[in-house]
Amino acid sequence: MKIKKILISQPKPAELEKSPYTTLSENYNLDVDYKKFIKVEGIKSKDIRHKKISILDHTAIILTSRKAVDHFFRIAEEMRVEIPDTMKYFCISESTAYYLQKYVQYRKRKIFHGKQSFNDLLELIKKHKKEKFLLPCSENHNNDIPEKLDKAKIKYTKAAIYRTRSEDLSDVDIEQYDMLVFFTPSGVESLFENFPDYKQGERIIAIFGPSSIQAAEEKGLRVDIKAPKKNAPSMSMAIDQYLDEERKKRRRKKK
Repeated sequence: MKIKKILISQPKPAELEKSPYTTLSENYNLDVDYKKFIKVEGIKSKDIRHKKISILDHTAIILTSRKAVDHFFRIAEEMRVEIPDTMKYFCISESTAYYLQKYVQYRKRKIFHGKQSFNDLLELIKKHKKEKFLLPCSENHNNDIPEKLDKAKIKYTKAAIYRTRSEDLSDVDIEQYDMLVFFTPSGVESLFENFPDYKQGERIIAIFGPSSIQAAEEKGLRVDIKAPKKNAPSMSMAIDQYLDEERKKRRRKKK
């Protein structure tokens, strides 16, 4: 099937003209819509205290997303904890590491980052096994990361500091889209909470991240586009490659 309309399960970018999906839209004559599938709620600091989790008992923080960064520093502020300059930060990607500049002086901190997957980051973490790690995460997190830390015998504390909820998508006509794009397991979950009878059929599903891919496949979805991968580190690049190949196939058929 020819792809004409795509739904990105994220809010519309503030600078739409700079979005790589705008470029895709222009290059392939697509209609691209944006819709937030999930909402994030912060867990109150008093609930963290009840679990007897102390930030200052740790020497390093594992940050797997910008949401984790925001809510970690929110909790620290609510608990009136001053993060020491000696704290080390282990970030899932370079972009997450740079996002720390919102809260700390980047050049004056010990910041490490993977390429994009947690497996990359885990190799760095293994080199600092003497550290006491704190893992800020979602209340309804996937167990993939804790299991890998356990297997590597890393000393860490899991701290659920935010939770995700499905957005109300009653205003969305999901059947009109030829491609759906997801970035989190919660986004996939939201699809089926809002559309319990959803059938994929010939529609294309694009998924970013191994845990999101796993969640989609467990729901019976066929994942047609997977990212990140070696030659496509971003979701937009993976979609671009898929659309380019489909266009080449149509041209060959015409000949």
